Amino acid sequence: VQLQASGGGLVQPGGSLRLSCAASGSDFVFNAMGWYRQAPGKQRELVAEITRGGSTNYADSVKGRFTISRDNAKNTVYLKMNILKSEDTAVYYCKAGAALWYSSTVSDYWGQGTQVTVSS
Repeated sequence: VQLQASGGGLVQPGGSLRLSCAASGSDFVFNAMGWYRQAPGKQRELVAEITRGGSTNYADSVKGRFTISRDNAKNTVYLKMNILKSEDTAVYYCKAGAALWYSSTVSDYWGQGTQVTVSS
C-alpha cells in the first residue's frame, strides 16, 4: 500500500488550501481514511477522518473550517481547509485503514506528509 499526499504549501492567514491523498495497492480495500497533523514540538493529532460510507469526524479546532471528503473510485481522500490560522501550521499526514479484499484484518498505512505553513 502506498499513500501519496499533495497540496501543501505557504498560505496567508484566512486563506485556503486543499490537500489530496491517493492510496494505491493491489487487492486492497480502503476503509476509514483521514488526516493527521504534527506541529513542531507537539504530538501528532487527528484533524479529520471519513469512513468508506462517508461518515465524518473532526477535531474541535477545525470544525466549521475544514471539510474532509473522499472518492472511493479513486481511493483518494481530500481535505479542504478554509480560514486558515497560524496554529494550523504543521506537517499533515494522511492515513488509511486497508485490508486485503479476502481478509477482515485491517492495518493502518501512512503517507509521507505534506507541509502546511500559515504565515503573513
